[in-house]
Amino acid sequence: MLNNLISISPETANNTTEHPSPAVTQCLSSLAPVLKASGDPLRLEILRVLQRDTFGVMELCNIFDSRQSGMSHHLKVLHKAGLVETQREGNSIFYRRPIKQDDGINDELIHSLFAIIDQTEISPTTAESINLIKEQRAEQSQAFFSRYADKFKEQQELIALFEQYAVPVVDLINAHDFADNASAMEIGPGEGAFLNELSTRFNKVYALDNSEGMLNKAKAHASEHNLTNIEFLLGESGKARQENITVDAIVLNMVLHHIPSPGDIFTDCAKLLNDDGIMLVSDLSHHDQNWVKENCGDLWLGFESEELSLWAKNAGLEEGESLYIGLRNGFQIQVREFIKR
Repeated sequence: MLNNLISISPETANNTTEHPSPAVTQCLSSLAPVLKASGDPLRLEILRVLQRDTFGVMELCNIFDSRQSGMSHHLKVLHKAGLVETQREGNSIFYRRPIKQDDGINDELIHSLFAIIDQTEISPTTAESINLIKEQRAEQSQAFFSRYADKFKEQQELIALFEQYAVPVVDLINAHDFADNASAMEIGPGEGAFLNELSTRFNKVYALDNSEGMLNKAKAHASEHNLTNIEFLLGESGKARQENITVDAIVLNMVLHHIPSPGDIFTDCAKLLNDDGIMLVSDLSHHDQNWVKENCGDLWLGFESEELSLWAKNAGLEEGESLYIGLRNGFQIQVREFIKR
C-alpha cells in the first residue's frame, strides 16, 4: 500500500522530485510522527511489553526503573503518534497497543513495526518485573475471594444471574459433536454450578482455580451432586500446561475480568486445546461501573470485543460464534467462541 501511495512514473520523476504532489506530502507527513516516536530504545521496549497486556504509568515505571515524569513523557509521545492508546479502569488509566486498526498507511506501518519488535526477547530483568506486577494483581484477586468465598454467588449476582450466561455457553457446547472420550476444563469454576453441565457432556473434566477457598466450594458442590469425573487443580493456567494437560473445550464464565493478565490466558488456552478444540468465554463488555472493583473483586471493567478478538488472533485461535446480551442493570455480557485449527 505504501508503494502504491507514493510511487511515481518515470516521466514525472523530475517534476515530482522538487515538487511532490499533495498526496505524497500528506502521506509522508502522517508517517513522520510514527517514525519519530519509535526512534527511542526505551519506547520500543515499552511497546514490546505491551504486546498482549496493559499497564499503568506506575507499573511501567517499576518495570523499567524509570521516573514518573520521564515515563509520562514517553507515553505522551507514543500516544500522539498512535502507537499506544489509553484504557480507563475506574480512576486509573492504563496503556495498551491500539486494538482497532484499518487499512490506512499508518496502521500498515505500525503493524509492521510491532511485528519486528515482537521478534525480540524481553530481558530477564524486565520479565521478572512484569511477573512481579502480575503476582501483585493475582494476590489482590485471591485476597478478595479468600474474604468473600462464602458470599461469591451473592456478589456475582450483583452483576448477572448464572442462567444469563450459562445457557448460551451450553448452547455453543451442544453445537459441537464431541467424541465420547472428549475432555474439558473450566477455569475459575466458582461454586461449581457449571460443572454439572460439563460433567454430563465430557468424559473427563478439569476444574482449575487459583483460590483455594473457591476450589473447595466447587469440590463440595461436585461431591453433593455426585460428579465423579472431575479433577480439581489449584493454580493458574500455567500449572495445567506444566502437567501437560490437553482438552477439547475450555470454559471461562465471568472469570476473565478477575485474571491479572487476560491476554496471557488466551495463549495458555491455545496450548491446552487439542486441534479443533474450542475456548468459550462469557464476560462483561467494557463498562464504567467502578463499584464492582470493591464489591466483586474485579480487576478489569470488562473488555471491548476487539480486545478478545485480538488476543485470540495473537494466540492462533479462530473466531467462532458471538452473542451479546444486554442486562437491565446497564451491563452487557458477551459470549464468545474461539477455535483452534
